[in-house]
Amino acid sequence: MTPGFDLWVYLSSTPLLWLTVTLIVWASAERIAIASGRHPAVNPVLISIIVLGAILILTGTSFATYFQGAQFVHFLLGPAIVAIAVPLYRNLDRVRENTLPMIAALVAGSVTAVVSALSVAAIFGVPEPVLVSLAPKSVTAGVAMGIAEQFGGQPALTAVLVVTTGLIGAIIVTPLMNVLGLKDYAARGFAAGLAAHGIGTARAFVVDEVAGTFAGIAMALNAVLTALILPLILYWFLT
Repeated sequence: MTPGFDLWVYLSSTPLLWLTVTLIVWASAERIAIASGRHPAVNPVLISIIVLGAILILTGTSFATYFQGAQFVHFLLGPAIVAIAVPLYRNLDRVRENTLPMIAALVAGSVTAVVSALSVAAIFGVPEPVLVSLAPKSVTAGVAMGIAEQFGGQPALTAVLVVTTGLIGAIIVTPLMNVLGLKDYAARGFAAGLAAHGIGTARAFVVDEVAGTFAGIAMALNAVLTALILPLILYWFLT
């Protein structure tokens, strides 16, 4: 047997198979994004989701089996978020200068994200569990799923909605900001993180460090504020 075949046999019998597949798919998606000049529509997260989803379907692999390997990448989400503290420290003076505008934008954006989603869904007669699942769509997945579960929503549906929101936000944020003529990277980044959480933050860092810094701040603060105000908004909508 060839060394390559031996390696395949070894990987296929361990969780390392899906870790390896995930890393290869991501690296390939990243190369495609770079080749496109980082065009907003060529999002490596979206490409990876499509390719990995297709592989799992074609191979008949369950998510539980896949996650045995992918959990090692999932673990790195924590350190990655903590690492945002580095550019935050480098831009601390600018963050202090924008404290009041950030607070105003945070409150307006957080309330608007929840109320607009619930209003549109209510108009179309969406069932209550789906309404609850939809409400925290602009919050990072871990927090959003916890909120949905606590108030009778469907965490799995919330996860899908969160990822979809993040992808849409990451794709349209740069063209939208250009159309609006908004050139302040602090404002652009804060908007991206507030509306599109982690995926939007990743996109913001690709564009500019200042944008990424403010996106990370918005992502964190929005998670906290949404967790506080969502019970009140849901009570208002559902009673």
